[in-house]
Amino acid sequence: MMKRETPLLPISDAREAALFFVVGALCFLAALAALTTRGTYKAAEAWGAQIEGDITVVMRDTDRRTAEQAADRVTGLASVFEARILSREEVEALLEPSLGPGGMPDGLPVPILMVVQADTSVGDPAQSIEGVLDDLSIDGDVAGNAGYAENVRGALGVLRLVALSIVALLSATAVAVIAFATHAALLARRDIVDVLHLSGAEDRFIAGLFERRFWVLALQAGLGGSVAALMITALIVFTGSGSDGVEAQLLPRLSLDFWDIVILLVTPLMAGLAARIAARVTVLASLKDTL
Repeated sequence: MMKRETPLLPISDAREAALFFVVGALCFLAALAALTTRGTYKAAEAWGAQIEGDITVVMRDTDRRTAEQAADRVTGLASVFEARILSREEVEALLEPSLGPGGMPDGLPVPILMVVQADTSVGDPAQSIEGVLDDLSIDGDVAGNAGYAENVRGALGVLRLVALSIVALLSATAVAVIAFATHAALLARRDIVDVLHLSGAEDRFIAGLFERRFWVLALQAGLGGSVAALMITALIVFTGSGSDGVEAQLLPRLSLDFWDIVILLVTPLMAGLAARIAARVTVLASLKDTL
């Protein structure tokens, strides 16, 4: 009967269990922050692309028949998908937040609104729409949403920077915790280290023992954190799959696609690599200072 090989370092204790929890929680927060940021970025990109092609035309002192003619001519423009005139009910729904649920008074003059859907990558149809209004002698204003889209892109840049800062902070915290735990473990097992030194073991060999121990611990903790992040993300995806409307469009679009899975798989690998480097550097530095 073969005897099981006894490791040079003792089996993990309660302190390493606490370290496992801390590293797992940090990996969970880092993975969830990365997934949420990516989902928010996708939602904002889609929303920005949608509003960039929306153009509103306000027409005053004209009848609905002339407005319909203008909409027909605008629809024929090269970059325009659709142009339609809003009904009075739709205009009242738009003004309801300002006027209240009672609607507009009957004698209140209401401008005629035309909503235009266009592909701005082909070209900005604003000047062509203004030309149509001039040909039909319509007093109107053309208002695009390109400025809002630029604001969204600027906000996305800030969001990306904040997300990277959060992930970097969590990673630095994990490295600091592992370094502290490695130093504490080295002090707690100083008798074993002394025996290894007397046996002729080099500092690199001793550092390798701690390196492998914390590499496996961080890898397992990171995997646990990734699984927890996967469960939370899947819960959000399945519970929010039936949501629609403007509010849903502004929420993060968590989809668990290929790149989301990559983030979840890379998280434990990065945690293990960071733990390995932190443990090795800490042990070598501590042994150098004590000798």
